Amino acid sequence: MQMEERGKIARDAGILLAATNGEMRNEGLKAIAKALEANQDAIIAANQTDMKRSQDENLGAPLLKRLTFDAVKINDVIQGIYSLMELTDPLGATKLSTQLDEGLDLYKVTCPIGVIGVIFESRPDAFVQISTLCLKSGNSVLLKGGREALETNRILAKIIHDATVSVGLPVNWIQNLETREDVTAMLALDQYIDLIIPRGSNSFVKYIMTHSNIPVMGHADGICHIYVHDDADLTQAIDIIVDSKTQYVAACNTLETLLVNENIAQKLLPALKTALDAKNVQLKGDTATQAIIPVEPATEEDWKTEYLDYILSIRIVPDLNTAITHINTYGSGHTDVILTTAEAMAKTFMTLVDSAGVFWNCSTRFSDGFRFGFGAEVGISTSKLHARGPVGLDGLLSYKYKLLGHGQLVADYASGKSQFTHVTQNTNCPI
Repeated sequence: MQMEERGKIARDAGILLAATNGEMRNEGLKAIAKALEANQDAIIAANQTDMKRSQDENLGAPLLKRLTFDAVKINDVIQGIYSLMELTDPLGATKLSTQLDEGLDLYKVTCPIGVIGVIFESRPDAFVQISTLCLKSGNSVLLKGGREALETNRILAKIIHDATVSVGLPVNWIQNLETREDVTAMLALDQYIDLIIPRGSNSFVKYIMTHSNIPVMGHADGICHIYVHDDADLTQAIDIIVDSKTQYVAACNTLETLLVNENIAQKLLPALKTALDAKNVQLKGDTATQAIIPVEPATEEDWKTEYLDYILSIRIVPDLNTAITHINTYGSGHTDVILTTAEAMAKTFMTLVDSAGVFWNCSTRFSDGFRFGFGAEVGISTSKLHARGPVGLDGLLSYKYKLLGHGQLVADYASGKSQFTHVTQNTNCPI
């Protein structure tokens, strides 16, 4: 099937999907969860095929970890689907209600974006999370996963599609793309596709942005920071740093650069090194760090690097403002954290750091749609338009204005015969 035909089919399916009610879409989600459980052995077998091929091709350890889709991860995505079902139907919600004049009522009502194209890395769990979020929000979706997950994504696409069609949802609301040529062709389908969400390297995201007229939402890098102020609780700080770096090292919200106030560095760094050595984390540091603990020298390039590996760069800074300047200079606008007992310091940090997520005394790993209660996420957006941070259901919605009248004419208002009242109301749109 040619990509233009795929785009048209996706658009037509999206129109039908937008007309379904929340109960029917939840039935589709339930059918997906049951089908994943029933087909677990086949999914794992497909994934093992992908794993073996990728190991033979010497795929890096972090990517292999992302590629793994075992019984534990399958159960996790199934539980995520049931959590998604519990969320309120996002469609048809009235966000604004204004009486323009008596009998002339304006409503701002949520609706799907339409057709979404998602290009993502070798994470089969992301395939399930993205598709189910799109279903819940009434969007049809074209998914292109990494080549490494070819067999896993192929079987997941069939299971998800067949499960939803079995309960009466539109055919081909979800489509699986498999080649780079498909991606190139998809980028030209601005008459059918409403939004592209790319998940990958900085250069890849920029390539997508410059080769398509379709709006693009996403983030390039996840260069996340923690700044340890001189009054931080040391035990708490070490626990948070270790969790941020090692809980899941291949994630985009993993800690990559640690900034330490010079007044606490002598106390913190030796104990921190012991904790990170136990996790096999390779440390790099500036000259001041090297004077306190044995680490490899950090270069300018390290401050700009998303390792996605057991590597952490450390810089000692004189004060809060230097830390903020470093983050705003080298960061990717993803997630940055301050560890301090002083609320005033936290407030300054959270106001001046220009990132989608700014946290106080907790792990960077909380930057996640599921942990935020969004029902998983299709990705993280560092853009400031439409959606920012973890993109869950709200980020997959648009809205339309519904105006309900009784024969009113603009000419009457232009002539002064009628007058606008513009009274704010607290009523839901009746249709």
